[in-house]
Amino acid sequence: MVDTTWTSDDLSLDIDDFGSRILEPAMSVLAANIESDAMAMYKDVANNVTDVGATITTADVMQASKILTDNLAPYDGRCLNLSTQDNLDLVEAIKGLYNDQSKVAKNYREGRVASNTFGFSDIMENSMWPQHTTGTDDGTGDYLVNDAGTIAEGSTSITTDTGAGTFLVGDIFYFASVFECHPETKATSTRLKEFVVTANSGTSATTISFSPAIYSSGAKQNVNAMPGNNAALHKNESDRSTDIAASADFGVSLAYHKDAFVFATADLVMPNGVDFAAREVLDGISMRIVRDYSISADTFPSRIDVLYGYKTVRPELACRIQMN
Repeated sequence: MVDTTWTSDDLSLDIDDFGSRILEPAMSVLAANIESDAMAMYKDVANNVTDVGATITTADVMQASKILTDNLAPYDGRCLNLSTQDNLDLVEAIKGLYNDQSKVAKNYREGRVASNTFGFSDIMENSMWPQHTTGTDDGTGDYLVNDAGTIAEGSTSITTDTGAGTFLVGDIFYFASVFECHPETKATSTRLKEFVVTANSGTSATTISFSPAIYSSGAKQNVNAMPGNNAALHKNESDRSTDIAASADFGVSLAYHKDAFVFATADLVMPNGVDFAAREVLDGISMRIVRDYSISADTFPSRIDVLYGYKTVRPELACRIQMN
């Protein structure tokens, strides 16, 4: 919701002036708030390409694309949504590579990576991607599994020996020696299965909640085996050679297929007894505006509303790119 108050003078402007001075700023605030809210869905995504403090490279983008392919994401409909820093670094990285003339022109004139590059049909830049700050656990494996033989198929939490730090929602970890499986054949891959924390833990936690649910057999199998007793939980970077430091900060960009997430709006009720009310649907987004009148102030208090919801439905079809 965005509320604003218009005066009689405002409404006396011609439609172009009114739109640019009054409506566009209000709509910009509303759209930014909705978009920023929905971007929190990145915390549902466990797949990642991470190199804290480094600049993004073409290899990072292709690694994210590989992860989407390994998870059977269709080629059509893949999107790459870059932070402003990652966009800057990636444009710099590809300037010396072969590109067709139209893509070079876009990179040069607009300062953005052209769509239909690296296998992504849409490539976007966004200033609202947040920095992710991890918990105080230093990722060196001080938390150990403490329920060997009792881990149920489909579990979304694990009992641990007490560690020294915290995990925060959106932190990514893996269990030592627990590898992911091919989604269809169930063959064991060489990539350790990654999980994302779904609830903040306290210091010296004895339970860590995570997603996706873990299955070592059956139609939903996603790991080669359940974690063994005393298996360490590691919060390492993608190459598994470097531990992410406690309370590490890094930027976020996202590679994903459009089916990974859903966003929906609903038609709000139209009130009676007001000066003006209208509702419009554009690109599937239902928006309502309601205006009243204050005779003492000669103003028109107004509000613009969108009732919306969002959900990550197939997080395996997305991959974080976490750099500087």
